[in-house]
Amino acid sequence: MAENIQVSSDTLKVLPHTQYHTEGSLSPLNVAPNPLEQFRIWFTEASTKVSEPEIMTVSTATASGIPSARTVLFKQVDSTGFVFFTNYTSRKSRELLENPNAALVFYWKELRKQVKILGKVEKLSKEENEEYFHTRPIESQLGAWASRQSTVIGEGEIGQRLEKYRQRFHVNEADPSSAQIPLPDFWGGWRVVPL
Repeated sequence: MAENIQVSSDTLKVLPHTQYHTEGSLSPLNVAPNPLEQFRIWFTEASTKVSEPEIMTVSTATASGIPSARTVLFKQVDSTGFVFFTNYTSRKSRELLENPNAALVFYWKELRKQVKILGKVEKLSKEENEEYFHTRPIESQLGAWASRQSTVIGEGEIGQRLEKYRQRFHVNEADPSSAQIPLPDFWGGWRVVPL
């Protein structure tokens, strides 16, 4: 058991641990005036020192304000905002349709940095979704068809669905990249436009 964890029959405690020290400090004098530009600088640095810097937490809420958070993969930032892709029937998408506000958090322990973004969301266009979808590996494209996010699945069900879509889209195991898998109409991207 880890030294800083204490477990009893009904409690788990994280004990005090060694505090790390951050080199330097943040001030208006040492950050870019544009927050998106500063994010690009930090993300570029994170990509050389962090195992998966694109992992981010996205928080949503229902129309009545009940929050929910989950980990997704960041895919792009531009002058408009931050992009991630998902199933449009998932809980996160349903909540974004009800309440178009979201928060994103990146945590890069190795850099001693956390970045938080608050914003309004908008769906990406079909053209943007198509462009990204076809850059994904074939198995990921099939996975978009087979996975019904935020639903309970039975043992082996995903494998069966994947096989069904391999057959439906004539995926040749010898040359899977030759398959032409269409974009599902229930799958696409969200852009979080910072406030």
